[in-house]
Amino acid sequence: MSDIPYHVAGGRFTSPSPTPATAFEFLRPSTPELGKPSGKGSRRRRLWEIPHKFHCPIVGTCFEVGELRNLMARVMHFPPATTDFVLHTTAVGSCETRSQLAELLHKHLDKRFQLIIRRFSSAKDSDALSMLWQEAVESGSDIPGALWASWTHPACDARLEQEIYGDIHMIQHQIGSGTRTDLKTLDKLKEENRQLRELFAKAREESELARNEKSRETQILSQRVAELRAEQVGRDACIATLTAQLDQLRTTFPDLKDRQNLARRASDTESRLEALSAHAANQQAEIQRLRQRLESGERHNTETSANEATEINPTDLSGKCVLCVGGRSGAVDAYRQMVEVRGGRFLHHDGGLEESLHRIDGVLAAADLVICQAGCISHNAYWRVKEQCKRTGKPCLFVKGSGVSSFGRVVDAACSSVQQASHEHEQC
Repeated sequence: MSDIPYHVAGGRFTSPSPTPATAFEFLRPSTPELGKPSGKGSRRRRLWEIPHKFHCPIVGTCFEVGELRNLMARVMHFPPATTDFVLHTTAVGSCETRSQLAELLHKHLDKRFQLIIRRFSSAKDSDALSMLWQEAVESGSDIPGALWASWTHPACDARLEQEIYGDIHMIQHQIGSGTRTDLKTLDKLKEENRQLRELFAKAREESELARNEKSRETQILSQRVAELRAEQVGRDACIATLTAQLDQLRTTFPDLKDRQNLARRASDTESRLEALSAHAANQQAEIQRLRQRLESGERHNTETSANEATEINPTDLSGKCVLCVGGRSGAVDAYRQMVEVRGGRFLHHDGGLEESLHRIDGVLAAADLVICQAGCISHNAYWRVKEQCKRTGKPCLFVKGSGVSSFGRVVDAACSSVQQASHEHEQC
């Protein structure tokens, strides 16, 4: 064997020993008599006892590049830029004989694959060992350990060695082909990953914009809630102040409620007084009219009185007081004119829209005839007028519409009733 093995690609490695020595002197067998494999026996074969052509698959399959570099650095020095191929070929060459590196690699493999070695040690012949190897190949797991346990097994003969060599050779080719496929797939996945990253970045940007917008809206709403709470606090404080002032007034004027009741009763009494005054005036006018008619009756005979009775204007109210409850505010003057033209007096109440319902009792007492426009008054006013007229027996006409013509027809009908009643009274 030459000083520089064929498998070293350029340069020479120096021995870690400080004494001058030939390069790769550590690769030579320390005990030449043990460099060749012994015959068949029960002892497992050492790495340097395996045929040299099997060293390349063992080193390439059982060691990773970084692991092999670290192990070789323990027994030799080599430039940091040494390629992986140079280290591989150097390790393969050192395994041909018993060297420091070969012993280191052998011990490392025995320690690493001791469980698999123990399992393969149950094989007593080449066929059993072959079955264990095939099981490992079919399962695809622990092939490096199965390879080391098989080739170092004492029952491994030349036929099984070659069979294992062929299997591991094809496995390496398949791994290489699969690696190329994996690289293509990896490139495709990288492209997809790049696209997904772009989509993710875009989605994250949109999400960030949406989050900022939502944050602004939330801030605006929070500010509005704070303003509303402040307004609510202000209102509550104002209510509390007014309540305190009311309590103070009630304390200061304990008879305030009685005074309010008296004021309301005074207002009602004033309304009734006005109504009674109007009624008294109506009665005075009626007395005056009756006196005139009495004087006229004394001057004329019964026949003349009958003729006059037939010629009486059928639309004469004869001074009756007509109360209009409700109606349109713009048509009140027209209502008034229509009643006064027919010789009557006109009173009006809006039915509780603006005027107090307490004043309606007084005007009802002063009226001789009530015309209630039901569609233009409140429910309380409607029932109050109806109940008061029913209780006093006062005629009350209900009109659905608020037009002037409708009011005129009702007034004409009332005039006819008044004239007929007067005529019957005179004959009696």
